[in-house]
Amino acid sequence: MLFKPEAKVVPEVAPGVAAPPRKRRRLLSLIITALILCGLGYVAWYSFQQKQAANRVRPDLAVPVLAATPRVQDVPVYLDGVGSVRALNNVTVRAQVDGKLVSINFKEGQDVKQGDVLAEIDPAIYQAQYDQTVAKKAQDEAQLANARIDLTRYQQLAASNAGSKQQADTQRATVAQLEALVRSDQAAIDNAAATLSYTKVIAPLSGRAGLRQVDQGNIIHASDTTGLVVITQLQPIAVQFSLPQQQIVRVNAASGKGPLNVDVFGNDGVTVVDNGMLRGIDNQVDSTTGTVKLKAEFPNASFQLWPGQFVNVRLKVETLPQALVIPSSAVQRGPAGTFSYVIGDGDIVSARPVSVTQQNETDAVIAKGLSAGERVVTTGFANLSDGAKVSVGNSDPTLTPDLAPRKRQGKGGGERGERAKRGQGAASEGDQKGQTGPAPAKDAAAPASGAKQP
Repeated sequence: MLFKPEAKVVPEVAPGVAAPPRKRRRLLSLIITALILCGLGYVAWYSFQQKQAANRVRPDLAVPVLAATPRVQDVPVYLDGVGSVRALNNVTVRAQVDGKLVSINFKEGQDVKQGDVLAEIDPAIYQAQYDQTVAKKAQDEAQLANARIDLTRYQQLAASNAGSKQQADTQRATVAQLEALVRSDQAAIDNAAATLSYTKVIAPLSGRAGLRQVDQGNIIHASDTTGLVVITQLQPIAVQFSLPQQQIVRVNAASGKGPLNVDVFGNDGVTVVDNGMLRGIDNQVDSTTGTVKLKAEFPNASFQLWPGQFVNVRLKVETLPQALVIPSSAVQRGPAGTFSYVIGDGDIVSARPVSVTQQNETDAVIAKGLSAGERVVTTGFANLSDGAKVSVGNSDPTLTPDLAPRKRQGKGGGERGERAKRGQGAASEGDQKGQTGPAPAKDAAAPASGAKQP
């Protein structure tokens, strides 16, 4: 007889009996999730409606804007460039003779003048050579004097037929030979004197001495490449800068009318530190950069410019007489080009196309499209459209920033207690939540003593 296991019988849940705990938890989780999603959806919808309401502008309300009136003035035209400061003259002072450096007569960074003795080389050898050439000349001059006396004697004898004419001619040649020898001795003296003078190293130009390259006591040579010191001319000084090749014709045309002014800016890029003149334009365009090099000269009276310094420069090429100028913020750009909002009668704006000649960060020169008596919108374009009504505000509000915000006080009794300490009737300093305005009227003064309280 085979054994047959009994099948498990799942008990049925009778009506009215609670569901198992697992099903109840699952149902509860679904309900909570649905409630959370509904809440998030409502929050998103409400935020969107608030944003839409904030962006809507009532058609019957005027749009607050700031406006400006075009002005007529002479406008200079500048070409901006970047350049580097270079010394007008830069000389490496080297020794011209060999010898021992016995003295140095300058300090590093000192301003020297042309002709100043910067250093001295031991002159003993060159002084001896000079003395030797002087003595040689004296010896040859003595021989020349004796030969001239003999020539006079031979000429007298030859004239009286007491002597030979050939002897007189020979003596004349000897005198000429000795005269040439004396001139050679004088040349040797000049050479020795020049060599002797080279033992004193002279400043070839006026400028500022750099750092010393050789110390006293060293043996220096004329073939040394380092030299003793570098002298740089700082006053005046030069600035070399570049402009795009498209501006060559404009610069050449302007320079043909007269000298052009050049301004150089300081480290902040705004302050003009020196004014100079354009001195030269390179004769070819750099094919690698497409720019042309220009050179300007500046007096550099206050040593604002230093060799090797990178600077921003601007070249004035012309001046536009009686040009119409508006703020750059008033010029807008659209699919059809540049335009401006012009305020007409009844403070109604209209978009008008304008032609801009030139524009920088602050001003724009208008060639056509505006007149001097009109007003243009400079600020408040977000809600502005053609035909809208505007409300023009003060374009130069006076703001008083709070440079040192006061310490925030606690809410409730802490603030009241602090005000009570400062005394009844004192105006609030608005230190709650960082405010600096006056306190509400109800806190401005306490009721008088003996007054009936409500």
